[in-house]
Amino acid sequence: MTTVAATARTADPAKPATMAQAFGRALRDAMAADPSVHVLGEDVGTLGGVFRVTDGLAKEFGDDRCTDTPLAEAGILGAAVGMAMYGLRPVVEMQFDAFAYPGFEQLISHVAKMRNRTRGAMPLPLTVRVPYGGGIGGVEHHSDSSEAYYMATPGLHVVTPATVADAYGLMRAAIASDDPVVVLEPKRLYWSKDSWNPEHPTEVEPIGRAVVRRPGTSATLITYGPSVPVCMEAAEAARAEGWDLEVVDLRSLVPFDDETVSASVRRTGRAVVVHESGGFGGPGGEIAARVTERCFHHLEAPVLRVAGFDIPYPPPMLERHHLPGVDRILDAVARLQWEAGS
Repeated sequence: MTTVAATARTADPAKPATMAQAFGRALRDAMAADPSVHVLGEDVGTLGGVFRVTDGLAKEFGDDRCTDTPLAEAGILGAAVGMAMYGLRPVVEMQFDAFAYPGFEQLISHVAKMRNRTRGAMPLPLTVRVPYGGGIGGVEHHSDSSEAYYMATPGLHVVTPATVADAYGLMRAAIASDDPVVVLEPKRLYWSKDSWNPEHPTEVEPIGRAVVRRPGTSATLITYGPSVPVCMEAAEAARAEGWDLEVVDLRSLVPFDDETVSASVRRTGRAVVVHESGGFGGPGGEIAARVTERCFHHLEAPVLRVAGFDIPYPPPMLERHHLPGVDRILDAVARLQWEAGS
């Protein structure tokens, strides 16, 4: 995986940036640095995308490099496969998480398999942007957490940022990678702000590294994407109970950073995996298994999961009950303490 030096060119360092702006700047800077980078998807050009992430790209680089497509996800991904085979670096937007499913066959059968099929002779440097997750009052087909499908597909890299800086850095790393990368963009964090200063060159870390967002000693909360702020809030609330929670932001789901996660769990002796996706067959099961295999003799209690319920995404008025919240996370931590006898 490639490490690239990236410079965001347009932001005022004195003003906080939103995650959506960071994604947009990453696309703009990648297109400016490399004429082989092309953006395509539904409404990415004239409209600038449903969430305005691609706003201004068509005006700056032209319709041939930021291209509006028909409403045909299988066709969009199929075209991107051909573009990547002929030396371009396409960046595809799947407008909403569940809208990506019609293109899933292309992703599974061709995108993920091409390098292996050609014995390494033909990599596919293709980035698939998928706005995902709930928390915005969206209805069915607009709030899915589909990461488990991509994680279970050998040949794909899967990343999901939780901060403004990581939105920029992970997008640049994804576009620079010669392997196909699915970038899961947490919709409810698009408008989150941070005092990120993009004035100076930013070293983009290789895909596959987690980070400890908050150190602690009582238990480790393992999370990613839209659940990171929720876990940070839970960790602050836990102080009233005398618990000091560590929060690990995975950032990369594939490759998975076993080293950082295992080191954290070995320090704390307890772990809770938190994500919006459903619990049964969800990412938490795989993560819990990896932690148990590597940290068994350090665990003082079973690895627990706090996840979305195993149902289709509920109507907007009910999503606050469906999504993992502070109370459910603290309940799991309390159970850890009880099972450990402390």
